[in-house]
Amino acid sequence: MSLSKRSFAEFIGTFWLVFGGCGAAVLAASFPGLGIGFAGVALAFGLTVLTMAFAIGHISGCHLNPAVSVGLVVGKRFPVSELPAYVIAQVLGGIAGSAVLYLIASGKEGFSVANGFAANGYDAHSPGGYTLGACLAAEIVLTFMFLMIILGATDRRAPKGFAPIAIGLGLTLIHLIGIPVTNLSVNPARSTAPAIFVGGWALEQLWLFWVAPIVGAALAGAVYTVFETKPEPMMREALTGR
Repeated sequence: MSLSKRSFAEFIGTFWLVFGGCGAAVLAASFPGLGIGFAGVALAFGLTVLTMAFAIGHISGCHLNPAVSVGLVVGKRFPVSELPAYVIAQVLGGIAGSAVLYLIASGKEGFSVANGFAANGYDAHSPGGYTLGACLAAEIVLTFMFLMIILGATDRRAPKGFAPIAIGLGLTLIHLIGIPVTNLSVNPARSTAPAIFVGGWALEQLWLFWVAPIVGAALAGAVYTVFETKPEPMMREALTGR
């Protein structure tokens, strides 16, 4: 399939990740009497990836995340020549997801992006007040483990057909750990999308949510090659077992 079609699939998938995950945080997390809380938001992010892995995994590999694409390049599961197209599609898809979310959320009286709009942050903008160093460490380690799950679950030696479930549940677990620390990113496209609408501090702190996930993902891509005995298939083939 052409790169343009696969990139468009990444656009749609990342739209769903941001709209679904951040939408759960903005619209449902603290709804009076019925809020889903941190656990519900974590599950929402996991479900977006699980559903899209089944929907577009066979088309684009369902990266939905520039850090995942970088990690797969380092792990020799994705060609570096296609990386820019995927990253652009992911970022634009995330922004589109945030735009639709903003349109919906702003339809309620009293809505303000000053409440955070699911943006990621550190220090005063960390949900739990965690320092820059703590947030940097959390984002690197959690992205590293997320990529290890992805690389392991899509390994040709892994049970076939279960990768989307492992990856979706892995992202849920990662969010359960990281939401109190940074609102959890592990995904530069997911962080960029709400930051554009929040502006100010969110854009100033956005650098961390590009640097840390990419470092963590690249480390995982390099580490996982230790466990491989022969070249692995591309991500979309690994997800489908074909």
